[in-house]
Amino acid sequence: MNSDESSIPNPAEASAPVELPSEIAAPVVESEPIVAPVATEVVAPIDDLANAELRLAELQRQEQTIRQEITTLQATQKVLQEQVRETQTNLARLVQEALSDLEQRKQSLQISVEQLERRRDRVRDEMRKSFAGVSQELAIRVQGFKDYLVGSLQDLATTAEQLELTKTPEPTKPAVEVSTAAAAPNPKFAEQGFQNTAKQIRGILDQYRTMPDYYGPPWQLRRTFEPIHAERVSNWFFTQGGRGTIRSMGSRLQNILIASAAASVLRNLYGDRLRALVLANSPERLGEWRRGLQDCLGISRGDFGPERGVVIFEAADALIQKADRLVNDGNMPLIIIDETEDQINLALLQFPLWLAFAPIPGQTSIF
Repeated sequence: MNSDESSIPNPAEASAPVELPSEIAAPVVESEPIVAPVATEVVAPIDDLANAELRLAELQRQEQTIRQEITTLQATQKVLQEQVRETQTNLARLVQEALSDLEQRKQSLQISVEQLERRRDRVRDEMRKSFAGVSQELAIRVQGFKDYLVGSLQDLATTAEQLELTKTPEPTKPAVEVSTAAAAPNPKFAEQGFQNTAKQIRGILDQYRTMPDYYGPPWQLRRTFEPIHAERVSNWFFTQGGRGTIRSMGSRLQNILIASAAASVLRNLYGDRLRALVLANSPERLGEWRRGLQDCLGISRGDFGPERGVVIFEAADALIQKADRLVNDGNMPLIIIDETEDQINLALLQFPLWLAFAPIPGQTSIF
């Protein structure tokens, strides 16, 4: 047997426990199972704890940031709520002020409308009175020229008659005066011999003054006849004998009323023989006389003309020639002279009936 073979252990022998010295066996047996496990169990918990602390600190910082943001948002919300309440209050105040302003403006407009309506009613009343009442100045002025144009054909006919007169040989003046005195009556209202006529005239004037008839027959006075009008007409009849001047009443309409009363009384006395000859120096004034006589006497436009009851003249010469013809024919001319005639032709004073209106001293004549 070799030495090598003796060194190989026997399996049976190898399986048997071998006792080692305690100094050598103890380290070997205790170092392998104890050292490695202790190192792995201590390192892992330390890292997890550090990470947890870091995460906790981060979460705390996030929590603090979120709390600050919440606090900021709550403060902002309070500010916004205050602003909203203030805005609502201001808006409500502005709306109230605007409504108050609109209400005041509405009241002012209502007052203005009421004032305008009252003014409109007053103007309508004045227009109604001025056109339908006693004062018809405006209507007369507007219609005057138109009425005069309508009567222009009558004036042409008068001119034609005058031309015929110039062709007819006229007698000498003394002969004309004698024939006139024989043909036409000479009214003497102021003499005692005409008491019956004077009584009749006074009765007519009293009737016009006390019992006016606004719808009477033509040539009867249809307007209110005041005592002052009756006094002036009576004075013209009984004091002036139907030939004289009456102081103007200050209004052409009032003068027309007096002349209409005189013409109405004479119409009762002389009937169709009475012819009223009106002298005014402008077409507008002649138009006023035409309209005023129609209104006061209830006559129509057909009563105006060379051979009618009333003839209007713008020139005194034509009126004188017409009056001469009327006297020669046995008619009774009543010459009415407007206030605006500054100078009166002396030939007018030869006729038995003439009525002139004199302006009031110191007062401008009516137009």
